Amino acid sequence: MTTAVAIQPAMPRPTPVPIAAARPRTKRSLSGKENLVQVKPVSSVGPVANIRTRRERPCDACRRRKSRCVIHEGAVLCVLCEFHKQECTFVQSPQPRKRKITGDGKKDDSNQKKRSVEAEPPPLALPTPTITATAPSPTPQQAAKRDTTVLGETLGLQRRQHSRYIGLTTPFDSLLIGLSQFDTRNESTFDLGTLRRVNDHECFIMLPDENTQDYGDEADALAAIEQIVHPHGPALIDIYFRTVHPSFPIIQKHLFIERHRHGDRTFSPPLVAGMYILALNWWSFDPKLTSYPKPDASRLEAIASKSLATAMERPKLSTIQAGLLLLQRPEADSWSLTTQLVAIGQELGLHLDCSTWSIPVWERGLRKRIAWALYMQDKWSSLIHGRPSHIFGANWAVKQITDEDFNEDGDGYDNKPEESEDEKQDNERGQILFAQMIALTAIMAEVMDTFYTQVAIQDFASAGKGSTRLILERAKPVQIKLKEWFAKLPPSTRMDSSSGNRLSSTGYLHLAYFATEITLHRRIVQSLDPTTSDPYLLYICRSAAKTRLISAMDFVNRLKPEHLQAFWYFASKINFTLIGTFGSLLWATAPAHEEAEFYKTRLREYRWTLSVSSKRAEFLDYAVQMLDASRAMLNNLAEKPSLAQSQLSNVGVPPAPSTSMTRGGSGGNGNDLTQQLQLQRSSQQYRRDVEMAFQGFANEPFEQFGSDPMSSDTPRSTA
Repeated sequence: MTTAVAIQPAMPRPTPVPIAAARPRTKRSLSGKENLVQVKPVSSVGPVANIRTRRERPCDACRRRKSRCVIHEGAVLCVLCEFHKQECTFVQSPQPRKRKITGDGKKDDSNQKKRSVEAEPPPLALPTPTITATAPSPTPQQAAKRDTTVLGETLGLQRRQHSRYIGLTTPFDSLLIGLSQFDTRNESTFDLGTLRRVNDHECFIMLPDENTQDYGDEADALAAIEQIVHPHGPALIDIYFRTVHPSFPIIQKHLFIERHRHGDRTFSPPLVAGMYILALNWWSFDPKLTSYPKPDASRLEAIASKSLATAMERPKLSTIQAGLLLLQRPEADSWSLTTQLVAIGQELGLHLDCSTWSIPVWERGLRKRIAWALYMQDKWSSLIHGRPSHIFGANWAVKQITDEDFNEDGDGYDNKPEESEDEKQDNERGQILFAQMIALTAIMAEVMDTFYTQVAIQDFASAGKGSTRLILERAKPVQIKLKEWFAKLPPSTRMDSSSGNRLSSTGYLHLAYFATEITLHRRIVQSLDPTTSDPYLLYICRSAAKTRLISAMDFVNRLKPEHLQAFWYFASKINFTLIGTFGSLLWATAPAHEEAEFYKTRLREYRWTLSVSSKRAEFLDYAVQMLDASRAMLNNLAEKPSLAQSQLSNVGVPPAPSTSMTRGGSGGNGNDLTQQLQLQRSSQQYRRDVEMAFQGFANEPFEQFGSDPMSSDTPRSTA
């Protein structure tokens, strides 16, 4: 006779617990991974301490503060207890209903009863600053939507943990990972951490922040930063988003502003410091700030540098954002920091194509913008430092930037403020400017790979006297790409497109274009040897270089205050200097005294322009100093022979064959005539070949500058 025995489950299933309106559960469909982006499930796995009765009763500390007690899915502590590094308990009885002093020392008045912590946005590792909230509290519906949105589902923006990419050759073999049991969040927990799978091929390991070095110091660093700028933090944030962000959009603007406005205290200290430091450059332009003493930027930089080093121990997207912003300072010229950021970016998987990952759609766009900003940082740092790039095309899978990548919808804050027409135009133009800079950087990177790698240098050295022809041959396709890029520039990026008193950052894009062309022509000029080069080849190469120099110098002459006072990309300081360096190179290699005097005069004029412009853009002082250093080197240059003393003709072109020789004159015969005709045909064909090699090297029209357009390539001054 058998007896039926009821087998009890290992853990009794708890009865349903009512959930506060701030965190409603969302029914989830398991039809596909894409649902992970559209619908954010609430994890059923979590500490028992998170299950509270009586409609999410507050913890003891929050009850004493009369603050909203917010615990995110999977967390042990509430937001405020975690911030204050204290226990989160539920043992005390409710306090009597009377007015009390809150934790911040202020009376809990009726209009302050609902503090900004009620609207505590979900965790975002765009970490940011400490500001006392003055905005009205959100409605329960808004708070509920905000608390169930995205940030717990993000990959690179979580508060208490960070991600590290698992490569194909690591001990975590992809086939073994596939044997793991993943939950509805595509996560699998094991002894070393939590595996987070974003698609069928890529996987990350999620690690807790608290196990990293100096984790508890972030709150102190953030408080010190806020104290330095107090009470002008909100004004500086406004300056940053008005001046820097439009053309360098690496932060999720609306999400950042909302978190900042609601008093979020979990921002990344180096990121906030970087934003403040850049905004301080426009302190004197704000009528509300100019009468106050300017905060000490050096103190901010010291805290930012130290806190960034510790943040690298737990890398997040905010770590890359902070590093990129700190590198935009005119005085920040750190090759080592750039290489560190590239390594961290690879650890975060920024070099991968995230377009199909199971992460929020807006995070995909943010990751792409940060990835391309990191790409540009690496490539332009490689140029200005003359060192090898750390990003290679074979391992770069990021898709081209699109309009959708700037979309900020779905971040949990639906009530976006209306933008003025000027703000809309600035944002649209900034996005186009950012995308065009990415495209130009790709061409510049091709110039560097074609002419300045060790393999290329060895190829040109092995070519000997034919090095110039080899360089021209390789230069032609790159120059055509550069010319086509310039021809297709949208109207909003023209130098005369700025309107009214609005600042315009289009200058750094055009300056980068001239720096790219100069880098290309610089290699050609370096290969020329007046003693061995063909006179016609020497003439046409130097003429093209001369045209480039004059175009670049005229561009600098035409910069207006709205250009000079705007945001300039970090490489601009060196790009202005490269124009002077190129002029000094042409001066030093000039075959005749007259040509050398021409460049000497133009460099003197260029120095004057830079010194005057530096009154509005202080970073131009560096270009002036470098120009003076080059001038000092040229003092040792030997005196050039005059054109009359040199063997070159006045136009630098070898003379045509004599008429008597072509007609078989005295001393000639039929064979001589045939040889001469063959020589003439060869010379003509050679000239056509050289001219064909320089197709695309012509000067672009100057209508973009708004005044004194030049309709031809003829310089206003000649040697």
